Amino acid sequence: MKPKQYDAIVIGAGQAGLPLAKKLAKAGKKVALIEKRWVGGTCVNDGCTPTKTWVASAKAAYMAANSGPLGIKVKSYKVDMALIKKRKDDIVIRARNGSTKNAQETPNLDLIFGEAVFTDLKTITITLNEGGTQLLKADWIFLNVGTKTFIPDIKGLADISYLTSTSILELDKVPDSLLVLGGNYIGLEFGQMFRRFGSKVTILEKSAGLVSREDEDISKEVQKILELENIDVQTGSQAIKFKQGKKGKITATIKNASQQKSAKFSHVLIAVGRRPNTDALGLDKTGVEVDDKGYIKVNDKLETNVKGIYALGDVKGGPAFTHISYNDYTIVYRNLIEKTNYNTKDRPVPYCMFTDPQLGRVGISEHEAKEQGLDVIIAKLPMARVARAVETGDTRGFMKAVVDRKTKKILGAAILGQEGGEIMSVLQMAMEGGITYDRIRYCVFAHPLYSESLNNLFMGIDD
Repeated sequence: MKPKQYDAIVIGAGQAGLPLAKKLAKAGKKVALIEKRWVGGTCVNDGCTPTKTWVASAKAAYMAANSGPLGIKVKSYKVDMALIKKRKDDIVIRARNGSTKNAQETPNLDLIFGEAVFTDLKTITITLNEGGTQLLKADWIFLNVGTKTFIPDIKGLADISYLTSTSILELDKVPDSLLVLGGNYIGLEFGQMFRRFGSKVTILEKSAGLVSREDEDISKEVQKILELENIDVQTGSQAIKFKQGKKGKITATIKNASQQKSAKFSHVLIAVGRRPNTDALGLDKTGVEVDDKGYIKVNDKLETNVKGIYALGDVKGGPAFTHISYNDYTIVYRNLIEKTNYNTKDRPVPYCMFTDPQLGRVGISEHEAKEQGLDVIIAKLPMARVARAVETGDTRGFMKAVVDRKTKKILGAAILGQEGGEIMSVLQMAMEGGITYDRIRYCVFAHPLYSESLNNLFMGIDD
């Protein structure tokens, strides 16, 4: 079979692959976009879109249960998990179908559904979903194949009906009891939302604290917030064995530094990490290098060691966020088509954990600043001293910023509180524009926004 020649082949219709394929096609390139499942990638189908619809439903349940102090007494409410799932499905399908239609209508772009594998240096064989195979070739190849749930090697785990961040989205009934393995972003978001839906939730985290990449005070405050909702958080703990009974109940053997015990759960969610979708790509046929975990190695222009082959998004390792994947696309497109010279060095990595309240983060943490030996000032403001938080009745969390003592520039920020991600974005813009903290503390913000309290955050710094 003679391969069909393209200018570019994009494997994976995620948050980098889809816009890149469309943009290259509009620039006059002949493009093949290969997707083995659904257009939109993890974000639209299994990540941002579906989980944030569920977060919204969980927030509504929380407000119904906790509106008494605001003078609104809700006698009873019902969580309709089937309806919550249907709403999520409707939103996901609408977004997916819209993106699929748009791609199919883009001139110069062929959207092909199937599984791609390298059979030569720059030759791709596709096993088509509708049957048969297709052979393609291109000078430019872009890999946007993402990651999947990492399944740890725990005795008995393979024999139980465990959930992942993908399969849990198919639940239409609230679990009686949910054990979450992993105390980072995925595990905490799902753990909190299902507690609010009515599940009894236990979270196990192997490290000494939750969200282990954050500062210790952030970790402790997040744990405090979750425990106030009667979530059983066990740090320094891990499951070492599982067994499923005849009636479906799962017995987990849990071990920490001082003891070993057993507990029963109706459901178990695996959220201890992710691994790249590179095992079935046939990268050995190309010479493309991967690290010891299977992530594709790239330079700061996102090109692999093989000229003309690029990796975008989560599959290259590093920050696994939708917005980073999208930014990867813009860097590659502008460099190749507009002949610019952009790279990934020193780009900001803002992110938000959508627990309630949110944790918005950008730049370096206090711990990282100390590790680097930087001379910094730490500004911190409890949400209890934020007027908007007091007025809305939610004073959980705090604002925190890392400031360079000499230049007065903001090096990083962590906002754990209502609208934490939005407040963080204000500080990110300040960081991008080189606006110093002493200017921010005298800025005029609309009253009484949460962002207005950035005045107070920096007012306490003694010049």
